[in-house]
Amino acid sequence: QVQLVESGGGLVQAGGSLRLSCAASGRTFRSYGMGWFRQAPGKEREFVAAISRSSGMSYYADSVKGRFTISRDNAAKAVYLQMNSLKPEDTAVYYCAAAAAAVGWRPSILDDYDHWGQGTQVTVSS
Repeated sequence: QVQLVESGGGLVQAGGSLRLSCAASGRTFRSYGMGWFRQAPGKEREFVAAISRSSGMSYYADSVKGRFTISRDNAAKAVYLQMNSLKPEDTAVYYCAAAAAAVGWRPSILDDYDHWGQGTQVTVSS
């Protein structure tokens, strides 16, 4: 089992930066693939970025490629999302998620994630 708590959200002007953090509890953090998703008002939750257990592979939605960077620190049991060049359309609640599957994990698929945090609000003003 793993519990996830996000932090680092807030209000920022367009073009600015934020760094989201996700702190995990539990002894098996390093065995989980980790992802960030977001949900804007009236829209479905969507994939943002994901990182493999060993940090060897990272994945990004086209809308954030080149602007966002996902990283993890297995010793600290944390995953991060550095968000640069923010746009108003990045406004959403951002969720951290953990995927337990060792085989067949699809990083961008919500149903492949077993544990979710409560989310942190990111608001980008124009």
